[in-house]
Amino acid sequence: MISRFGLLKRKAGMTSTTFNEHWKKSHGPLAAQFPGLKQYDQHRVTDKEHFGIDHTRGGWDLDGFSELQFDSLEAMKSAIDSSAFANAVSDENAFLDDLRLAICEKHTVVPLNLGDQPYIKRMTLLKRLPGISPEEFRHEWLVKHAEWVSQWPNVLGYTQNLVIDRYYNSRTDSADYDDVPFDGIVEFWFRNKEEAAKLYASDIVTRTQQHALEFLDEITPFFVETDNII
Repeated sequence: MISRFGLLKRKAGMTSTTFNEHWKKSHGPLAAQFPGLKQYDQHRVTDKEHFGIDHTRGGWDLDGFSELQFDSLEAMKSAIDSSAFANAVSDENAFLDDLRLAICEKHTVVPLNLGDQPYIKRMTLLKRLPGISPEEFRHEWLVKHAEWVSQWPNVLGYTQNLVIDRYYNSRTDSADYDDVPFDGIVEFWFRNKEEAAKLYASDIVTRTQQHALEFLDEITPFFVETDNII
């Protein structure tokens, strides 16, 4: 499965309420018409607290993450060639000042198990250390780090989204790394902040974060609420 994440910054002077309403009610139905689209989620940023993390925070200041899932890169590229895609792009100027795109491989480490109780979700941008190659990052994160996190108790779900391509300005020509400077997106689900705080104070998380120091430069988390469009 391929996820196309958009990192969204709302127009200057626009309130978060107006931004969220336009994104969901006006833009959402346009993007939902993309051919081959399997799932479309809008992750609204609700909190930018640097919670439970020792790493330096990156400079990202976002209002939301869009996520469009396709069966393959070929299916995603076909959608970009469609008239429905052109209609959605023309609407972006109405509510966005900035949009960076990351194409990701989706890897589930802890399968989602929310039950019927409330929960919180955090999405985090990861940037590798200078000197760590994309191949080294892939191994350290998808293999070693995933093994650490799989041992954490009371995690309702953990998914790794590995960046394999980037876009900025053009939707057909790949962007440079400096235009979209991160390597992965974490999706983490917890029951509540209190349980998450206890977890982050535990020995297993301390040891996991020590491993993160070996390959990560910046960690930039956002708490989000998700609207499933399709």
